[in-house]
Amino acid sequence: MVPDLEQTFRWFGPADPVTLNAIKQTGASGIVTALHHINCGDVWSREEIRQRKVIIENAGFNWAVVESVNIHESIKIGNAQRDKYIDNYIQTLQNLAQEGIFTVCYNFMPVLDWTRTHLDHRLANGASALLYNAPALAAFDLYILERENAFNEFSAEQQTAAKIYLEGLSDNDRTLLTNTILAGLPGTDEVFTIAEFKEHLNKYSGVDACALKENLFYFLRAIIPYAEKLGIKMCIHPDDPPFPILGLPRVASSLNDLTDIANCYPSIANGITLCTGSLGASGANDIPQIIAELGEKIHFLHLRNVARQQDGSFYEADHLTGSVDMYAVMKAIVNEQVARKNAGRTDIAIPVRPDHGHKLLDDFNYDTYPGYSVIGRLKGLAELRGLEMGVKRMLYDGLRE
Repeated sequence: MVPDLEQTFRWFGPADPVTLNAIKQTGASGIVTALHHINCGDVWSREEIRQRKVIIENAGFNWAVVESVNIHESIKIGNAQRDKYIDNYIQTLQNLAQEGIFTVCYNFMPVLDWTRTHLDHRLANGASALLYNAPALAAFDLYILERENAFNEFSAEQQTAAKIYLEGLSDNDRTLLTNTILAGLPGTDEVFTIAEFKEHLNKYSGVDACALKENLFYFLRAIIPYAEKLGIKMCIHPDDPPFPILGLPRVASSLNDLTDIANCYPSIANGITLCTGSLGASGANDIPQIIAELGEKIHFLHLRNVARQQDGSFYEADHLTGSVDMYAVMKAIVNEQVARKNAGRTDIAIPVRPDHGHKLLDDFNYDTYPGYSVIGRLKGLAELRGLEMGVKRMLYDGLRE
């Protein structure tokens, strides 16, 4: 029998309304966090890392994964400042390794992190979920942001749906939609203004998907040799959603993308965060196949579900129901664990977190970061724990018989 996955929970640091004492009751043993108070691109000092690590360990956890050491826009754009920020990034990796932290998640999404249009989508049972409404996004892009050439990227049917959606919005609704889409990085309260966002978009005017991918490869070819020496495993998070939005390109949205990334610098240190919610928002992604083909490069698991709609919309569903076959995903993960054990690898207990969760019960009384309610994630982690046990017992008993 292979070891259990390492159950983890994301914590946004001392300012997080969800305390470490609360997380202790979820059954998680590892914490996923970052130094959110340090500006993107600045070096994380050993002292700052150590201070956070002591807090985590004094609460009875280990700091399992850094999520994320964010990548400065200069690196993504590929401008003259990128080498300076790559040097800073390498220094941060060195400091993390010296403090005994060896798994680092990151993403390469331009300007915005994950994007939703609604943060309080009510389900039939009264729970609240995150929603990506495709007509709402189009309405924002076409009629609120008024992005240049945006109409060329939407079909006539999509433009009509966007116009109808816009006409149903009050002024307050427009403001809420804008603030939701233009929210900054997880763990911050930053929201771009329309003018600020347009300024950021302009910086990417000459950066298409090919150029962005080359800038990612430049970054990886610079840092992975250091990561190898340090024993650090880098794991890129897929784009969320896994298709272009607001004129911004995507480079980590499919099996082909992830394979290209893995192959640009072949190394166990150049790995992947498997996020079933991000990848699952596209029906073209066969997630068990991705695990089968790239499993050896998976260093971190985000397991959540989405319910896809015909118009490209999706909402975050219960962890075990939705458009992603979580049973097939877990079975593929366990098969990868068995392969690692047979190969003599030691990284069999892959860190996993339930990623997001619904707002349930007492969650409504707390102002948590979107998607990061404690009871909703506790429920998700418990369901995943049970699924893992069931899959492993089934496979183990079958082998024994």
